[in-house]
Amino acid sequence: MSDLQLSLIGLGVVLVATVFAYNKWQERKHRKLAERVFRGNHPDVLLGNRQAVSAEAGEERIEPGMQMPAGEIQVAAAETATAASGEALTEARDLGEAVEPPDELADPAIDCVVRFESAELIGGPYLWQAQHQAMGKLTKPLCWCGLNEGVGLWERVTANGVGDYRRLRVALQLADRRGPLADAELTIFLNGVQRLADEFLAVADLPSRNDVLKRAGEIDRFCAGVDIQIGVNLVAAGAPFAGTKLRGLTEAAGMTLREDGMFHADDDAGATLFMLSNLEAVPFSAEEMKALTTHGVTFTLDVPRVAGGPLVFDRMIALAKQFSDSLGGTLVDDNRTPLSGSALDVIHDKIVEVEQRMAEQGLVAGGTQALRLFS
Repeated sequence: MSDLQLSLIGLGVVLVATVFAYNKWQERKHRKLAERVFRGNHPDVLLGNRQAVSAEAGEERIEPGMQMPAGEIQVAAAETATAASGEALTEARDLGEAVEPPDELADPAIDCVVRFESAELIGGPYLWQAQHQAMGKLTKPLCWCGLNEGVGLWERVTANGVGDYRRLRVALQLADRRGPLADAELTIFLNGVQRLADEFLAVADLPSRNDVLKRAGEIDRFCAGVDIQIGVNLVAAGAPFAGTKLRGLTEAAGMTLREDGMFHADDDAGATLFMLSNLEAVPFSAEEMKALTTHGVTFTLDVPRVAGGPLVFDRMIALAKQFSDSLGGTLVDDNRTPLSGSALDVIHDKIVEVEQRMAEQGLVAGGTQALRLFS
């Protein structure tokens, strides 16, 4: 055997040994990361006691979670610790970091939240592109957020962001007005997260599929029971209402015409309190108000999305009566039956009942969670 052949054989042995040693090093590093992230008896993101975790992490609640009584739906969820072990939690506190993202980014009460952590920094724009390719077909709201280690704060990962992250959370909303999270969509989500974890040599704490679907169904059923919109119609008693006069009344009342073709009455923060729409099929538009006539308009209050619903309802009815006096119309329900004072009192009491039912479950009408669920 020639010297060249012996040299090539020796070089091959060295290369094989080098590759083997590198793979073992990567495997050891990845295993250590998984042990650090998932060691300990941390609360389950779907079934644990959220308040207990918040107390352990030293957090202050921003938005109350949905607390369901025993025997009824349980949409209260545990807020998972970023580093499950006590050592990692202590380290996070020493660095001044928030252990978990705020509810505005990932809310275990109404989201399926997955911990996603890597030993190496992951570029935010690169992650955004990869997750869009993996989960771009999802219809439920999805949020990726990462811990900015420089300032110790969680931030949303966006296409135009510049951050690099080791600790990330991905949150998929469990229900909205379109219904609960479907099994097929959950499959896309879980498979996509695992694929990204493999791609970035990260670890992802995937939840139980059955638990996620159960929670999604429970949240949807509860929301369906309190999802009420109050509509009061003002119909013309004789000649139809002129668009110019309608616009004058709405502007005098401080209402603004938006792209959805309805006039909105807003609170001081710009959130919609109630709306005025055309009872006929044609939506309102600024260009056509001068020539428009209609035989009726509808005042609408979206109860779960409005804080202080009973007071807002009283304000809406007072304005509807002003419109009635000015336009010469009659307040009626959907069956064109005139609305008496007693009928309006019944509606008022129903709004009070709905808000109480929501509050009993920790869901505030007009709050952050309600705006997301009833969208």
